[in-house]
Amino acid sequence: MPFRRNSRYHFFCAFQFLLLLQTKVLCYQYKVGDLDAWGIPTSANPQVYSKWSKYHSFRLGDSLLFLYPPSQDSLIQVTEQSYNSCNIKDPILYMNNGNSLFNITACGDFYFTSGDPGHCEKTQKLHISVCGNGSAAYAPSYGPSSLPDTAPSYPTVFGTIPAPPSSSSTSQKFQIFTAFLVGSAIWATMGGIM
Repeated sequence: MPFRRNSRYHFFCAFQFLLLLQTKVLCYQYKVGDLDAWGIPTSANPQVYSKWSKYHSFRLGDSLLFLYPPSQDSLIQVTEQSYNSCNIKDPILYMNNGNSLFNITACGDFYFTSGDPGHCEKTQKLHISVCGNGSAAYAPSYGPSSLPDTAPSYPTVFGTIPAPPSSSSTSQKFQIFTAFLVGSAIWATMGGIM
């Protein structure tokens, strides 16, 4: 009898493990600007952060990756007032390692700009809103018709860029249901054998 209880416990644990394997992680790491590094927008692509931010929604647990040459730039998180006036003194957060990762751990508005003098004035800045209406990201505006209707397509150079989660969770529900059926079948089979 102890063997039977012990076996059922092990199969129950195996079922829970299968269920965990079937679930998806809903946190993403977004590279700010996608293939463009964090820097002053070029004349060829002056709206890089506006275009990028238009096509991303952020959730708690997501993170923003800012890549830049550490000898040429830095990243600071600032208040809304400092963001609007391009005041880079007294930042909330200062990063200068060239591989700056900002983890979204709370709801609210977050404002970023370059920590180097003059860069903010040249529109190297980004504003995101998390857990707000639409959880959208914002960058400086360039006029009503400045953004295209479709996102630009870039070749993959730095590896895959995670796609935002879809609004439908049908696939996840199916995976959980499948794991439940497999676990139930194993449980029933082992219960009948012992």
